[in-house]
Formats: sequence, structure tokens, C-alpha cells
Amino acid sequence: MAGEAKKQNGFIETVKTVVYALLIAGVFRTLIFQPFWIPSGSMKDTLLIGDFLFVNKFAYGYSYASCPSVRLPQFGVNIDAKTLCGVFDGDNARFLGSEPERGDVVVFRHPSTGFDYIKRLVGLPGDQVQMKAGVLHINGTPVKLEDAGVFEETAGPQGPQGLRPRCANGPVGDGGTCLKGRQIETLPGGVSHSILNIANQSSDNTGIYTVPEKHYFLMGDNRDNSTDSRVPQVARGVGFVPYENLIGRADRIMFSSAGRSMFFFWTWRGDRFFKAIR
Repeated sequence: MAGEAKKQNGFIETVKTVVYALLIAGVFRTLIFQPFWIPSGSMKDTLLIGDFLFVNKFAYGYSYASCPSVRLPQFGVNIDAKTLCGVFDGDNARFLGSEPERGDVVVFRHPSTGFDYIKRLVGLPGDQVQMKAGVLHINGTPVKLEDAGVFEETAGPQGPQGLRPRCANGPVGDGGTCLKGRQIETLPGGVSHSILNIANQSSDNTGIYTVPEKHYFLMGDNRDNSTDSRVPQVARGVGFVPYENLIGRADRIMFSSAGRSMFFFWTWRGDRFFKAIR
């Protein structure tokens, strides 16, 4: 009997330990840092498919979007942040909030779909944003651009989704060299970062977007391969992003995998460990 009681107590203690660990992990993920795995190429070459990073939730304070969404389709689990914290939604405000800065790389909740996106913040409330011939204009002034040569990558399926890159040098077969034009863009305020260009397309010439109060305009660094604020939500784009939809700022890459899984350590990119995001 004593042995059975000891086993039962040991099982209960194990369950308690697991529950406590999950609670601590949940609090950590909700309030401090959220892991984020880059699934697409919209932020190349700042962020590559397979980069793994932690999102700094301290940066902008907290809103309903700070609650994690739990999506495990293979197990039929789809718990949205609004389900957990929707009571705090609706006022476009934040607790302990601080304003993001132009040039920040931001993870945010898509205003329509609720999925997490990552883009660069280029337009602040009240700004007028426009693209002319592929050049970003803010309040009527073109940003500074410097030629930075060519970005090269190997053509072929990338990441778990097997996405294929678009190339400026036309369709390229698997194993070939895929090229994109590369420039350094300097935003008002002084933040400089790399952008890529593939071809002339409709998103390179837009109307004027006037950013509403407490909203932001975000774009991908891979300008011709990004669904962002240039496309309104009604057209399945991102549109203006409300203040409360910001999740946090991406500051540093922890590691990066060029394979189909983050666990394939032999595919990790050795030059991206703890790399600062600029």
C-alpha cells in the first residue's frame, strides 16, 4: 500500500511540474518574448525563410494581441488570441504602451485574418505614403536610395512550405542562381536597411495613402514579393495596422535553418546566429 501511495504521489507531483512549466511558459510567451519562425520571403534579405527569432513584447506594451494564438492544425487545435483576450479588444489602446519608431521590424496581428505577420514600419500616423516608380515617398519626399549590388540565392523550394523565390533574371530552374536588385534605403529619422527589387509592377506605383491616427503603414523589404499595407484589407491585403494589433519588435535572429525544419541542425546557417535585425 505504501508503495502504491508513493507512486501515486510521484505521479501527482509530475503532473504539477508539467502544469507549472506550461503556465510559466505561457506567461513568458504572453508578456516577455514570443518565438517567431519566418515562413516566407517577404522580408528578404533582412530576414530569410527559416530564420528563428524572439519578438520583444516589452517594446510596445500590451493589448489583446499580446495573447498568443495556439494553432495546431494537425491536432485540430485553433485557439485565437481573441478567444483568450478578446475582452480587451476594441479601444485601439495598450497597457504600458509606447510608440513604435519608423524603421522598426514589427510582428503584428493581421487586422482581418488574425494571423501573425512581420514587416517593416515605414509610415506613422498622419504620414502620406506613396510608391513612385519603385521608390518610397513619405510626405512627398523620396527616401534616400543607394545601389548595393545584387542579392543572390539558389533557386528551388525553400522552407517547410517549399516556396520558390521570384527572380529578376526570369524563371530559374532548381539549383540555378536567382538574382534580385539590392539597394540601401534610408528612412526619415536615419534608419537604413536593405530592400530588394525584382520587376516593375503595379505595387511600384500607387496612390497616396494617408495613415490614420493610431494606425501604421508597414511594408516588406522584398518589395515586389510582399503583401503589405499597399494592398487594402478588402483586396486581401494588410491595409493600415491598428496600434492595438502590434505584438512586438523583432530585434535579433537566434538561429536560421535553410532546410525544411528548424530541427535539421545540419542545415543551420552559421553566419546568422544572434544576428541583429536592422
